[in-house]
Amino acid sequence: MAEAYDVAVIGAGHAGCEAALACARLGLETIMFTVSVESIALMPCNPNIGGSSKGHIVREIDALGGEMGKNIDKTFIQSKMLNVSKGPAVHSLRAQADKAMYSRTMRMTLENTDHLTIKQAEVTDIHVTDGRVTGVRIHTGIEYLCKAVVICSGTYLKARCLCGEAITYTGPNGLMAANHLTDCLKSLGIEMFRFKTGTPARMDKRTIDFSKMEEQLGDERIRPFSFTTDPEEIQREQVSCWLTYTNEKTHEIIRENLHRSPIYAGVIEGVGPRYCPSIEDKVVKFADKNRHQVFIEPEGEYTNEMYVGGMSSSLPEDVQEKMYHTVPGLEHAKIVRNAYAIEYDCINARQLNPTLEFKRIKGLFSAGQFNGSSGYEEAAGQGLVAGINAALQVLGREMITLDRSESYIGVLIDDLVTKENREPYRMMTSRAEYRLLLRQDNADLRLTEIGYKAGLISDERYDKLQKKKEQIDREIERVRHVTVGASSEVQQLLEACGTQTLKSGTTLAELIKRPELDYEKLSPIDRERPSLPWDVVEQVDINLKYEGYIKRQLKQVEQFKKMEKKKIPEDIDYDDVKSLRTEAVQKLKLFHPVSVGQASRISGVSPADISVLLIYLEQLRRKQKL
Repeated sequence: MAEAYDVAVIGAGHAGCEAALACARLGLETIMFTVSVESIALMPCNPNIGGSSKGHIVREIDALGGEMGKNIDKTFIQSKMLNVSKGPAVHSLRAQADKAMYSRTMRMTLENTDHLTIKQAEVTDIHVTDGRVTGVRIHTGIEYLCKAVVICSGTYLKARCLCGEAITYTGPNGLMAANHLTDCLKSLGIEMFRFKTGTPARMDKRTIDFSKMEEQLGDERIRPFSFTTDPEEIQREQVSCWLTYTNEKTHEIIRENLHRSPIYAGVIEGVGPRYCPSIEDKVVKFADKNRHQVFIEPEGEYTNEMYVGGMSSSLPEDVQEKMYHTVPGLEHAKIVRNAYAIEYDCINARQLNPTLEFKRIKGLFSAGQFNGSSGYEEAAGQGLVAGINAALQVLGREMITLDRSESYIGVLIDDLVTKENREPYRMMTSRAEYRLLLRQDNADLRLTEIGYKAGLISDERYDKLQKKKEQIDREIERVRHVTVGASSEVQQLLEACGTQTLKSGTTLAELIKRPELDYEKLSPIDRERPSLPWDVVEQVDINLKYEGYIKRQLKQVEQFKKMEKKKIPEDIDYDDVKSLRTEAVQKLKLFHPVSVGQASRISGVSPADISVLLIYLEQLRRKQKL
């Protein structure tokens, strides 16, 4: 018995959902396997979507035609734009989710998508013939023929959860682990890593004293993640979060029991995330800090479970009880779910092309935590790209590659496939060198066309974007040519805004560039101003205010693009490239970069090596012309 599909997606987490939806929406018969249908779009750790840099990724997913932004807009319980006191490059939207509703709503979307089949089963084998994927086999022995496979196994491969001396061989939330696929992958020559992550305890809301904590409110005016969501339809009464802190008593208990932590007792083999450490790690590595932030966040509207953000741990249950009870407001709190660490198998992502296809196995793609990243948003972004490319390959169309200059997802993927990541990778705004161009507010302007060409964006949505672009360009051009003089009305407005008055006439565009002013504040002296949507106004304001910086980054991108366009032949013999240093030859052979730009970002390849490589490629090009 064997069923036939175009694409098989292994895993139904945030990466698997985006991959499966992309393939099915592009008309391919798609089957998505999961160890449990209860794990579809599961949020086993933090109950939120977005945050610093991650909010950028969610909006990029939406611009490309993905689902995460739409789903969180339907299921959030609090929303907040972070970093608003700083420049627009680092503004990031973050929303608390109703975890159960988020999962249920995504599952409903999947179940009602044409061409998509959901199957609860553990995939044990991937069949490869002559270097190309031909199908998969599940634990019952049934085989499924397919032309492409996307692995989105998350933290389930040979997973084990640790809480002190207690070890359970399960995936997150006590769900079944996937114990057989790793051996198959190793037999295919795929290099595997062992990583770990963790999650904090959940507390009973009725036993928490919120009077000892600082209330954290959502924004007065809610901004949606999806560019297709009407802001007016999602304004709602929001649920509060709370802030408290650890103290010296907390730290003392942790230090006294470090020998019982699997992390420090040598029981855990995997490497944990540097930028999301356990509370044990924080106390040890930041010994000079006498307190750490603890965020108490609701897991949903219809549950009393509260997430204790900032205090993930693998300490034994009795130590957890003592430790949490030292935190103001948690003195009498009852633990609903203990904190635990989870270990799992993942791959060395340098085995992938920027398309997220394995270099040595055609039709095999991978995404999410299986690639060595961390976070729901990073997983979903990779899942969408892997799904699109799996579908495009099956359809015989050219696959897409997002580069560092056009998206955070591009930065994420490029870092994964070109750098030696020995720990779970987490996206941060500081990783994006062109972050002034890659703002969360302009993700639709950057990426919707790519999603449209792939086939995931409707004609109606694409036409709406074109209209928005025209409105932005027209209004920027208009305010460049509107001159205002030093009239009493103008001077009064400038004085009221705390900025220098005029000595002679100037344009509205020049006034907008002043730190104290913006497009909206100048409305009283702008008689011919048209009525424009808020998102158009936002783009006009940002593009004029940061014009000089934007132009500088665009020039940098131009140079970057030149290097990216210089492709390296797949069959290049680096031993034949004279004057390359030995380390460079070794690293280039190891990573097999697809372009000179990618080669330049590999650790151990110097600018001098790149110059030598450029000369060699030019000589090669001339020989081929003869």
